[in-house]
Amino acid sequence: MFIETERTPNPATVKFLPGREIAGDRTAHFSDRESAARSPLALRLFDVDGVAAVFLGADFVTVTSDGTDWQAMKPAVLGAIMEHLSEGLPVIEAEAPAPSAAGGEDDDEVVQQIKDLLDTRVRPAVAQDGGDIVYQGFEDGVVYLHMQGSCAGCPSSVATLKHGIENLLRHFVPEVTEVRQV
Repeated sequence: MFIETERTPNPATVKFLPGREIAGDRTAHFSDRESAARSPLALRLFDVDGVAAVFLGADFVTVTSDGTDWQAMKPAVLGAIMEHLSEGLPVIEAEAPAPSAAGGEDDDEVVQQIKDLLDTRVRPAVAQDGGDIVYQGFEDGVVYLHMQGSCAGCPSSVATLKHGIENLLRHFVPEVTEVRQV
């Protein structure tokens, strides 16, 4: 198995592309070992010295370092991913669907328009950089978003939110006045 790596805008995070599906149509962010209990792959990655966070995307894994040099960490992370996938072990254990904080069928037209723009224009772009942005709510003109993967803690995340996402949403959805990170 050959796993490609890519740098991300976040210097602490590297994107690993194993050439196969990882999380399918969902994503998962684990900020510590305890939160990774449902992901055997994330647990294995947290066994590598220096791993601070793990994000599982459709066909990639991003790993964030705690400041440990990537030259030292990369072989161990590559080995952990390769071994896990070669053994055919699950990436994420099945779980009951949790109620969505983002709403559902009862979303009004403005919220649905915001979600559609995020899903079609924003999320694919940030996934290329090894991250994800998750809708958390809309209240009094403010859209609340949660940044995951390489986007979490990225030095350019504020610019992405304010100059990219906020401008896009304000252009297409006049009811949006601001975007804030949760």
